[in-house]
Amino acid sequence: MGEYLLEVKDVTKRFGPVVALDRVRFQVRQSEIHVLCGENGAGKSTLMNVLGGIYPAGTYEGEFVFEGEICNFKSIKDSEEKGIAFIHQELALIPTLSIAENIFMGNERNQKGVINWSNTREQAARLMEKVGLKENPDTLIRDIGVGRQQLVEIGKALSKNAKLLILDEPTSALNDEESDALLNLLVEFKKQGLSSILITHKLHEITKVADCITIIRDGHTIETLTMKENDVSEDRIIKGMVGREMEKRFPTRESHVGDVKFEVKDWNVFDPINDAKQIIHNVNFRVKAGEVLGIAGLMGAGRTELAMSIFGKSYGKKISGTLLKDGKELHIKSVADAIDSGLGYVSEDRRVYGMIGIQSIKNNITLPSLSKFVKGTSVDENEEIKAANEYKEKLHIKAESVAQKIDSLSGGNAQKVIFSKWVLSGADVLFLDEPTRGIDVMAKYEIYQIINEMVSEGCSVVLISSDMTELIGMCDRLYVMAEGKLVGELYGEEIEQERIMACILKEEEAQ
Repeated sequence: MGEYLLEVKDVTKRFGPVVALDRVRFQVRQSEIHVLCGENGAGKSTLMNVLGGIYPAGTYEGEFVFEGEICNFKSIKDSEEKGIAFIHQELALIPTLSIAENIFMGNERNQKGVINWSNTREQAARLMEKVGLKENPDTLIRDIGVGRQQLVEIGKALSKNAKLLILDEPTSALNDEESDALLNLLVEFKKQGLSSILITHKLHEITKVADCITIIRDGHTIETLTMKENDVSEDRIIKGMVGREMEKRFPTRESHVGDVKFEVKDWNVFDPINDAKQIIHNVNFRVKAGEVLGIAGLMGAGRTELAMSIFGKSYGKKISGTLLKDGKELHIKSVADAIDSGLGYVSEDRRVYGMIGIQSIKNNITLPSLSKFVKGTSVDENEEIKAANEYKEKLHIKAESVAQKIDSLSGGNAQKVIFSKWVLSGADVLFLDEPTRGIDVMAKYEIYQIINEMVSEGCSVVLISSDMTELIGMCDRLYVMAEGKLVGELYGEEIEQERIMACILKEEEAQ
């Protein structure tokens, strides 16, 4: 093997007349963390699908060389046997199976065709410890959150004795502590001779762990930077990604906060599996018209559970408490009731709760608002297309047309479609749960602009985010959540990372 573990040489991939990759080239050395970055739709995932055999040899031009050999993978199995392991942003786990079963799915620990369950659990426990999972290996996937499910995916990849790990936004669902642990793990792997390709939009992660950075824009390789040799800053990376200087990360907004729009009183929620376990404890909060209200907290604090229980009781059992909108009590028993009451919810898990993958962009955008397009006894599809195209242009959704299936979009563009449907629905109280997870800096800016437009028109936005910078940059007011309780409230300039963490630590010490 020569200097490089992997060489990508002039790879071109077409989908009909659309050129998704145009002579892309870069190299990855042994024992290197190589970051691949670019805007959503730049071609990163397409390139990884070529490397992984999802797009088999013969469907693209150019070549890639791994350990000195030209690779002509026909399937994912071929790439895995070679020593390339993928950790995809969208989870590929079976909810009704255990953590251990998912880690070794297709790679079972068996003797003479019979699975050795003792060995499976033992090895799963070792891998779980490596990635920071403290659950029992027999715990079902459906009983753990999205962030911990991502760690299961990482353990699954590590079980295959990989020589090259390819991680697509692996920390997007993790809090800061867990993200740091994962990044430190990649550094440790590097010391052991394992190389990684890290796809991420988190700029601080790039500068923290990268040895080399390759920037892709519109299917082209823009440049490869070496951290030791080049003057690499976040601003330089952003310029390479978007093609110009970007002076501000957050758009300016004049705050015109009005009266209380939505209020939650004495809200209690119990676990849907074990209804003796209380998840949300006597929560009270309010959000005003024209306000961006943040909810901060570590993973497991109960932020998502709170939002989902409010949005049509789509999470939890034995839910009690009062919801008020414009001073009037709401009686919400279903998601349909929530939508009719003017509530919207953008889920952190867009594939499960936010979209219908086999349907078009148009259908996904207009689904909650179909009554707006009914004429007589039928739906006016021309008006649907017109509305969908308006949001396609407004949010810069990269797609050939609104007839394209949402499943074919990059993660960030799919998220923008989901966001569009709630704006179109007329929701004036919108819960956004990690709305910019896995989205590049330019797409984030566009989402922030839409949020600002909504609140300037009198809507209320509840922003749940693990990104402290996002909360500080966007929120008028913020609640801090820990252990299913609201443990602090911060206003304006008080919203600082140190104060948020102080509220969390004070609650943990009180336990």
